[in-house]
Amino acid sequence: MPTILVVSTTDPEAETYRGYCLEAVAARYDVVLITPAAPTWEREFITDFEIADPADAQALATAGQALAERHELAGAVTWTEWYLVQTARLARRLGLPSNSPEVMEAARNKATARTLFARHGVPSAASMTARSLLEAALAAEAIGYPIVLKPAARAGSIGVIRVDRAEELPDGFAFAAAGARDGIESTKVLVEEYLDGPEVSVECVTHHGHTTAVAITRKTLGAEPYFEEVAHSVDAADPLLDQVASVATAAIKALGITDGVSHVEMRLVNGRPRLIEVNARIGGDMIGHLVQLATGVDLARAAADTACGQAPDLTRTRRSAAAIRLLYPSASGTLTHCHLDAGFAARTPWLERVAFQRTVGDTVILPPDGDMFSARAGFLITTGPTADVAQTRADEALGHLTLAIAPQPSTSAA
Repeated sequence: MPTILVVSTTDPEAETYRGYCLEAVAARYDVVLITPAAPTWEREFITDFEIADPADAQALATAGQALAERHELAGAVTWTEWYLVQTARLARRLGLPSNSPEVMEAARNKATARTLFARHGVPSAASMTARSLLEAALAAEAIGYPIVLKPAARAGSIGVIRVDRAEELPDGFAFAAAGARDGIESTKVLVEEYLDGPEVSVECVTHHGHTTAVAITRKTLGAEPYFEEVAHSVDAADPLLDQVASVATAAIKALGITDGVSHVEMRLVNGRPRLIEVNARIGGDMIGHLVQLATGVDLARAAADTACGQAPDLTRTRRSAAAIRLLYPSASGTLTHCHLDAGFAARTPWLERVAFQRTVGDTVILPPDGDMFSARAGFLITTGPTADVAQTRADEALGHLTLAIAPQPSTSAA
C-alpha cells in the first residue's frame, strides 16, 4: 500500500472525534504519524511515527524528513485545524502534493477569506477588523447591530459572540479578544454582520481544482449569544444540497484550494446562502462519519487520496440519514451522573454509538467561562431513513440518558 504521512494531535478528544479518520485511512494506506507525544490508541493503525510538536516548524521539518528517509511517502494530510498551514509547509518541503501554505493561511484567516470572497463575488457577511474596543465600536456602527464578534483565526466557535446593542459591546469584545489570543495565523478580532437564518455546512471534496459537493449538514445551535453547535444531521436526499452547492464551490475556488476535503459553513438568509467560513479539512463533531452513514462516501479516505494526488471515490452507496447530539450539561459544575441506560442501548440498532469524554467527578465549564473543550460531555449518533426520523430517535435516546451536575457559581462577573 502507498504510505501517507498524517500530522495529528494528542488532545484527549482525538481518539473520540478523529479515530474514525485514522482507521479509514489505515485501511487503504500505510500510515506514518507525526504527533506531539508517543502514540497510544493510534498504534494499531500506524507503521511508524516521529514525536514532534507540529507548531514547532523546525521540529516538524526534522520529523518529516526522518520519516521520508525511512519511507517512500505519497502525501501528507491533517484533519487538525491548527496544523493546516504547517502540514502544507511540510508537504512542500518534502516535495509532496499539497495546497500552498499561502492558500491554507487564507483559509485559516477569516479576514483574508472575507476579502477573497468579496473579490470573487461570493455572498458573505460584511466584516471589519478591530484591534481595540474603539475600533470595534466604529465598525459596529458602520455595519449595524446586531453584530457578531469572533477571533480571526480560531475554530469550534471559540470566542464567537453575538452583540445586539452598544451597551453589550465591551463585554463582548473582551470575550472575543480572549478567544483570539491563542490564534496562530492572527490574533485579531473581527466585527461582522449577523446573518439571521438557519446554519448549514456543505461537505466538499476537491481534486485538481474540481469540487464536488458531497453532502449538506444541517446544524442546531445552543443558546445565544454564543454559537455552540449542539446537533447535526445529514440526509443523503436533502434537496437543499443542490441549492447551496454552487456557493460552496465558489468559496473554495476563491480561496485557491485545489485539493482536499472542505467543510463550508453558511447561513440561509431569506432562503439565500451567505458564507460564514471555509474550513479546509473534514468537519468536526463526527460530521465525516455522519456523511458516510448517510451516503456511503468516506471523506477521510477522500482526504488521503487527494493529498496523494489520487482521484477520490465519491460513489454514493447509501441513501439514508444520520444525526448526532452533542451532550452538554445544563450548567457548569461537577458531573455526578453520566451514563446511558444499557438495556436501551442493547435493544436499539439505530443507536449507532454513544461516547462520553467526561467521567463522574470531572468539572465541566460552559461559556462564557469555558468553551466546547471544557463544556462538552460526549455525544450520541442515531440513524434512520430520513433526517427527521434520525433526529426523533436522538430525542428518544436522550430520554434514556442521565447527565447530572452539581452546579458551581459562574465566574464570568469576576
